[in-house]
Amino acid sequence: MTVPPGAPDPEAVTEFTVGVVARRLGVPVATLRSWNQRYGLGPQRHRPGRHRHYTEADLAVVTRMVELVRAGAGPASAARAARVLLEPAPPLDDAQPVITAAEHMQAARLLGVISVHLAHYGVIVTWNQLCRPAFAEIVANQRLGRGYIDVEHILSWAITTALHRGVPTLTDLPGEPEIVLACTGGEQHVLPLEVLRAALAEQGRPALLLGASVPPEALAQALTRRKHPATVVLWSQSESTAVGAAIAAAESSRSAVLLAGPGWEHADIVSGRRHLDSLDDAVAALVATDVPAHSRASDGTNRMT
Repeated sequence: MTVPPGAPDPEAVTEFTVGVVARRLGVPVATLRSWNQRYGLGPQRHRPGRHRHYTEADLAVVTRMVELVRAGAGPASAARAARVLLEPAPPLDDAQPVITAAEHMQAARLLGVISVHLAHYGVIVTWNQLCRPAFAEIVANQRLGRGYIDVEHILSWAITTALHRGVPTLTDLPGEPEIVLACTGGEQHVLPLEVLRAALAEQGRPALLLGASVPPEALAQALTRRKHPATVVLWSQSESTAVGAAIAAAESSRSAVLLAGPGWEHADIVSGRRHLDSLDDAVAALVATDVPAHSRASDGTNRMT
């Protein structure tokens, strides 16, 4: 196609010099050149006789690199996660590659599939449209007596690892996180809170994850060490771990308490307290400027389990 005199080069419109990219991202030119040499993050296409220019795709990769480094990731791991954006976006409606890789204990392939989805679609979409269907298939096989405990465990590991690499904890923000995530005492299913932590980080909201099976006394101590009251999300997978002691421990520090997980669904202690019944619901509530500690949420469709 012939470009009229004085009209901009169509390719130049979507290409940027290293100086332009450095100014847009707020990093030195030397840093971008170092990333290009060390990690291959930079112009992927070069035409003889022209300086290397960043395309929109190249810019997206280095932008992701900057975001990850500023969030606390090491340069090497950040580069590995950022380069995933160079891979084609996979289909969202097919969990079979995940299930197959997990069944065959192909840890690297499984981690790669999940990482690519996270890079292209983000935490919430990946969880709802890829991970949950995969877990549903695994649970169906478990109910048929086919075992699959090992398959469930490797999938949980891969999701957690991909989240830690691709969505690191926001460590560079001042002050203490306003949100604290904890499993109740005896509750070992921490993966839903790992997912919630990452989904909040994508929204720029840091959260402190205390982990699995946090005894009430340990939760109370952690909250009293804080300078300000927190919003606490308590996860319970089964009714046996949906105990009032965890709620009392959190509320004793004047913290707002939100309940999450199927364990709370039939517990009497839930009355008058908000129950977060989906990842979408939890993120929306916690990103809001004021998080209501009371009033029951309506039923959702994309459950966190």
